[in-house]
This record gives sequence, structure tokens and C-alpha cells, in this order.
Amino acid sequence: ARAASLAVAAARASSTAASLEAGTRLFEVAGTRSALARLNLDRHWRNARTHTLHDPAAWKVQHLGRHAVDGTLPPNHGQI
Repeated sequence: ARAASLAVAAARASSTAASLEAGTRLFEVAGTRSALARLNLDRHWRNARTHTLHDPAAWKVQHLGRHAVDGTLPPNHGQI
């Protein structure tokens, strides 16, 4: 179960970075007009950010780092 927890934590940390980067790049690729309120494209970045705050990847990275450095397994309480 803990190995699976580490795998999920790694996926979560990676998806956090990717979703925020994608939302940011959307505006770079689409140009300044993409920020117009009527297009509502900012919702993509906002939604990604909301999810990252709800389930912080920083905790997952911390547990992954501890495991990589000294083999400490994550806590067995479902919070990583």
C-alpha cells in the first residue's frame, strides 16, 4: 500500500506542475486577447490552482524526498 501511495504522490506532484504550466502557457501562446473576460480562459488556470491548493503537492514531494534520501515510508493514514 505504501509503494502505491508513493507512486500516486509522484503522479500528483507531477500533474500539479504540468497543469499550472499548461494554464500559464495558454496565455503565452494565445496572446493578450486570451485574457479577455468574455473568453473566460483564465478559468483553466484558476481550476488547476484550486485543485493544487485542495490537495497540496508540497506534502507529497516532502514524503517522496524522505523516501529517496533515507528510505522513510510515508505515513499510513491516507494523507499523501
